[in-house]
Amino acid sequence: MSLPPEVFRTGPDRVAYVPIDGDTDDATNQHFLVLPSTSGRFLAVWTQSSRENNPDQRVVFAYSNDRGHTWTTPVVLDGPDGNDDRIASWGFPILAPDLGRLYVFYNKNVGAVDVREDTTGTLAFKYSDDDGETWSERHEAPIERSAISSADPAMPENWICYQTPIQGPDGNVLCGFTRWACNSFHSESHLFQRHSECFFLRFDNILTEFDPARLNVTTWPNAPHGIRVPKPDDPEHSVAQEPSIQNLPDGRIICLMRTLTGYIWWSVSSDAGKTWSDAEQLRFEPGGASIPNPISPCPLYRLGDGRYALIFHNNVGTANGGDGPADAQRNRRPAWLSIGHTIDNPGGQPLAFGEPHVLADSDGVAVMLDPSRRLRTHQSIAQTQIATYGSLFEFEGDTYWWYPDRKHFLLGKLINRWLR
Repeated sequence: MSLPPEVFRTGPDRVAYVPIDGDTDDATNQHFLVLPSTSGRFLAVWTQSSRENNPDQRVVFAYSNDRGHTWTTPVVLDGPDGNDDRIASWGFPILAPDLGRLYVFYNKNVGAVDVREDTTGTLAFKYSDDDGETWSERHEAPIERSAISSADPAMPENWICYQTPIQGPDGNVLCGFTRWACNSFHSESHLFQRHSECFFLRFDNILTEFDPARLNVTTWPNAPHGIRVPKPDDPEHSVAQEPSIQNLPDGRIICLMRTLTGYIWWSVSSDAGKTWSDAEQLRFEPGGASIPNPISPCPLYRLGDGRYALIFHNNVGTANGGDGPADAQRNRRPAWLSIGHTIDNPGGQPLAFGEPHVLADSDGVAVMLDPSRRLRTHQSIAQTQIATYGSLFEFEGDTYWWYPDRKHFLLGKLINRWLR
């Protein structure tokens, strides 16, 4: 089957998923996390729906046996079906290689809604012991409560984890997540504006424990509040979201996060994620220019040679006519790459970053579905964003970057040439 030409606008080397022509319930595909298994199979998890947070939203899984050239038809891991009408969202994978097991954790709405259906939910998970051929029943793990949680014990947390977890310096698996305040703490309706803090889930024994009922999941920091960044014009509240974490060579962990300030902020932990330093603005180098970014993902990836890849949108929110950091319809393009390296800067920012380069752009062209459900394109400020909620890994000499194109197509690029 030939693919629509629009699939290739951003110059992908791999095409993982193209929505089915004539079927609108898969029009939105995002939060695309891919990783290689020990067998070399590429495993992909994403959130799919007709539109974000619609009642048909679900977590799906597919795999590739040929390095991403072809992919299986996605299977639904959780979401509305004949037995359960509750949505499932924002899955993230964890591999336990010695057990031969793949876990997928995700937000499962159970009926209660505090902030939004796709953020208020339990930490649910399923696992596969055969590289995604078959899956277990659904299980749940705890998220410990905080000062911004609901006082009602029946109300689940408001949270999202958007990046593949890392194995921290202590050998345990760590995942950063956004925690939004409950309605009684802060009643702002929009996720960009509501009080939010960065917390972390530590999966203490997931790499060695075979019995899912005995998994031990700890929420850090063990404190009333997580990492906070003052909200502009309302400094009593925080907007710190979508933490991206990586190990530093000195045994610390660095965390980058999106904010409403128009810039990326950072924090470090010296105890494997248990406590964190006060957040500061990230700069290209200490004393240099702050790194601009709207309230959009800014993932950091550690490369095998010790360098770091930062993917971001390189503007304070005014790109393409945007009116500020929260104007996600316009300022989330292009996607830029900057390579970072560690520096000797005791007590200060531990990384410095080089000149950024454009990785991909949608050219401001939106992908839409017309009333007859056939794919079409037109010039629009809507749905033009690129590379929000993707993933990156190195495999057998190549560096693969996987990204949603306009939250519609799921694509991959080999980015070796940008890393030289």
